[in-house]
Amino acid sequence: MIALAKTEPREGLWQIEAPVPEIGPDDVLIKINKTGICGTDIHIWNWDDWAAHTVPLGLITGHEFAGEIVELGRDVTGLRIGQRCSGEGHVVTADSRQSRAGKFHLDPGTRGIGVNIQGAFASYLRLPAFNVVSLPDEIPDEIGAILDPLGNAVHTALSFPLLGEDVLITGAGPIGIMAGAVAVHAGARHVAITDINPDRLALATAVEPRLRTIDVSREDLKDVMHELGLAQGFDVGLEMSGSQAALDQMVDALVMGGKIALLGIPPGKSPVDWSQIVFKAITLKGVYGREMFETWYKMIAMLQNGLDVSRVITHRFDVANFREGFETMKSGQSGKIVLDWTSTR
Repeated sequence: MIALAKTEPREGLWQIEAPVPEIGPDDVLIKINKTGICGTDIHIWNWDDWAAHTVPLGLITGHEFAGEIVELGRDVTGLRIGQRCSGEGHVVTADSRQSRAGKFHLDPGTRGIGVNIQGAFASYLRLPAFNVVSLPDEIPDEIGAILDPLGNAVHTALSFPLLGEDVLITGAGPIGIMAGAVAVHAGARHVAITDINPDRLALATAVEPRLRTIDVSREDLKDVMHELGLAQGFDVGLEMSGSQAALDQMVDALVMGGKIALLGIPPGKSPVDWSQIVFKAITLKGVYGREMFETWYKMIAMLQNGLDVSRVITHRFDVANFREGFETMKSGQSGKIVLDWTSTR
């Protein structure tokens, strides 16, 4: 089969011929139709320090996908050949305290497909049946291929109740934009999203016109708060940028007793003014991945009930042109990028 792998310790991925994976009794074999390119994939492409210390050479990368089941392990029940699916990319153990309590997303033994184990940038993927998420007919493959990052957005946005609340999002990358669309769908009153990239802010408006976009290099956040009638500030913050300046601005813009969900990862250690957080009684929640599998249930339900994130996909490439897809992603002038694998069979 065709696959994209990290075969050399330098920038790039390379197309290889690899054997079709052999599945175990509790696995399924998935024929890949579409994959999304993730920020994690860019780290692996660039071969930065994190990637060099995490990803084994020879690994098939990629973890955002949609496809159909073509083979079932002998002990698999509840699934069928031909079933369209996506899947949870975090493969967990069964014996940790967290897993035994049903908190699978907190399992310390988690391994990531396309990071620690063979991934989805391939014609076929082996996946534990436990991780399979079936796709309803009304959700097309290209949306199925971005359910992983949409799940990050949903997990972050729904960390705190949003109905009637005023929400500030820092970072208008694709996940931040989707979190804004989720917040609007979930009944937030005002949803503002900040960035310094005008292309990303324009994309945010295209995805969800009700978002109040703010280019903080040109517009003062306090002026926007006055415009929206937020004398005390925003109720909920969703930090998606990994920028210390953005977090500081968010803390300053929140009400007393405000809440912040943090998904963005800073590039290194950051100084935090903890006195501001303490004296404003702010609640902080770190967010990692998706809740297994409540996040998947909720995002599929919202997609079936009118949530539309299709415009966050701005580029589509045949997998033969994967290098162009990665370069487009690295430019910072795109939304989600989807690779089509159907030509490989």
